[in-house]
Amino acid sequence: MNKDEIYDYVVLGGGIVGVSTALALITKHPSKRVLLLEKEKSFASHQTGHNSGVIHAGVYYQPGSLKAQFCKEGLNETINFCKLHNIPYEQCGKLLVATSDLELSRMNELHEKCKKNKINVKVLDQKQLNKLEPNVIGLGALLVKSTGIVNYKLITKKMSEQYESLGGESILDTEVINLKEDTDKIEIITKNERFKSKYLVCCAGLMADRIARLLSIKIDFQIVPFRGEYFKLASTHNKLVKHLIYPIPDPSMPFLGVHLTRMIDGSITVGPNAVLGFKREGYNKFNFNFKDTFQMISFIGLYRVLLKNIKSGLYEMKNSLFKSGYLKEVQKYSPSIKLNDLEPYPAGVRAQAVLKDGSLVHDFLFAESRRSIHVCNAPSPAATSAIPIGRYITDKATKASNQLN
Repeated sequence: MNKDEIYDYVVLGGGIVGVSTALALITKHPSKRVLLLEKEKSFASHQTGHNSGVIHAGVYYQPGSLKAQFCKEGLNETINFCKLHNIPYEQCGKLLVATSDLELSRMNELHEKCKKNKINVKVLDQKQLNKLEPNVIGLGALLVKSTGIVNYKLITKKMSEQYESLGGESILDTEVINLKEDTDKIEIITKNERFKSKYLVCCAGLMADRIARLLSIKIDFQIVPFRGEYFKLASTHNKLVKHLIYPIPDPSMPFLGVHLTRMIDGSITVGPNAVLGFKREGYNKFNFNFKDTFQMISFIGLYRVLLKNIKSGLYEMKNSLFKSGYLKEVQKYSPSIKLNDLEPYPAGVRAQAVLKDGSLVHDFLFAESRRSIHVCNAPSPAATSAIPIGRYITDKATKASNQLN
């Protein structure tokens, strides 16, 4: 671009949240210049391309939270988007299975939360569960019919095509190394080029904290990567279940537990667990990055969150090292699965914002400078919620940008 040219909006990050935001911006402002920058050679290369593909209904989320609001809106809008663009999806439904009296009690509490979030669920007893899923055992279950499955990389690809068809510009393989903000613009410095923008939107996922610090924004969190390891069932078990099968979550645990997920390609995955990662974008078991690890172990919040979750952390680590422990988790509700049924499958990495006091940030978290907004935490179900999130960020960016003029 000409060195004197200036964009109205630049979006950093080509995951589904960034692409959705770019699309929402160009849709709302068709006469504005919008640029989308992604450091990888393709969109959806990290969290979007390594998730479970579930279209969530919002069962677990605190009533009144952004997560609950976005997820409910996102489920309907994701399905409508798939219908409009002929993207394969299936609303196969989800079963949350209770395997003990304690889990039955938690199941009833979860049912009350669903009522508050106005999510349609059906309570099943043991007989009804066995009839619906003969290969699953439990004392009861919650049936969430609206939950679905999809390939989010396909959705992101279609969104990027729409964005470009409306006049949006995008550049791949372009990593941002610095940002400079002054009274009338933000300068985005990459390894090869410099761009100028009136306003900047950062959807940087695993690098969200680092991008915010480039503008000296005061933040009290750090991204800590948690690797979610999966297995895939042998193809002979592709008809094992008709629904997604989840355990009843332990409210004292930060993650949902190992579940069976039907994928849109017909396969079934088992997972994930949640183990500390030593490389932010490391998807193999023994990936290590010195910078990522040094920054993580220099952060006081890491030790506080580990102390709060030491028992579950050690348990997850054990199951990561020994597949037999992982197997026990799924055999609680599907005992027919054997050790040799668990085949290798790519892991994912969750960008978890952790506060200095050791608290995990469970809702969406934003930070702002005068000419920028940063999505600092976009927790699951960010993929499900990408369309309303993109619209929400666009509204905030538009309001902030208008106030500058």
